[in-house]
Parts: sequence; C-alpha cells; structure tokens
Amino acid sequence: MKKDQTILIINGNPTDLLVLIEDLKLWGFNLMIAHNGESGLQKAAQSNPDLILLDVRMPVMDGFEVCEKLKNNSETAGIPVIFIIADVHQTDKIKGLEMGAVDYITKSFQPDEVLARINRHLEINALRKQLEAQNAQLNNHQLKLVG
Repeated sequence: MKKDQTILIINGNPTDLLVLIEDLKLWGFNLMIAHNGESGLQKAAQSNPDLILLDVRMPVMDGFEVCEKLKNNSETAGIPVIFIIADVHQTDKIKGLEMGAVDYITKSFQPDEVLARINRHLEINALRKQLEAQNAQLNNHQLKLVG
C-alpha cells in the first residue's frame, strides 16, 4: 500500500497521541488533526481523507455522534473510520461498528498492529473505490448501448 495517503485524526486531546502521530509521519502518511468533532466533520468534508482515526471520548460531540454524521453525509460516508478507544467496553465496540466504523484500536496500541490495521482498511477502501469506478464505467457503457 502506498503511503502518500491522508489520515485525519479527530481527537479532543492530540497530545495523547503524540507517539502515534510521529509513527504515522515516519510511515509516510500525510496527517490532518482536528481537535474536536465539529472541526473534524468540516475537515473530512473539505479534504476527503483516505481514513479517519476517531477518538470516542471527546467533549461536546463524542466520536459516536461524529461517526454518525460522517456516515449520513454522502461526501464522507465512504471514508473508513477507525475508532480510538481508551477503555474498551464491549458495548462501545459494538456500537461503533454498528454506526459504520470499520475497526477500533485501543489507546495502549502497538505500532505494528496500528499500521497493519490502517494498511488493511486503506487497501479495502482503494478496492471499493476501484469497484465503484468500474461500475460507473459499465453503467455508462450500458447507457450508450441502450440509447
């Protein structure tokens, strides 16, 4: 997977993720940081990142609400969201996955595991985009044949 992709990190306290941020930079990812849910929603809609790392616990608008808004917006619905969870409760994991998150990582993360999860979801997203483009081409071709 090529590493010139953009990851949006939405976290109420990005200093919690300094090590992760440095690792992501070393791995060649372009990063955008949003310090709250509203800013994250705006940045996601404006820049269409390849993946979003979203903290569950944020003041004002928590990660679940942000994820719901991302998935209800046609411009951002296809962006993979990985939740960052400090205290892993089964109900939080299930709720996040049901809301459209593709995965979760715990704040006591191992860098190699985070990279593997990110790469896997970036690859899946790239394949999804490729499939959508091919479907659009087929639909256009079909319209030309019918019309």
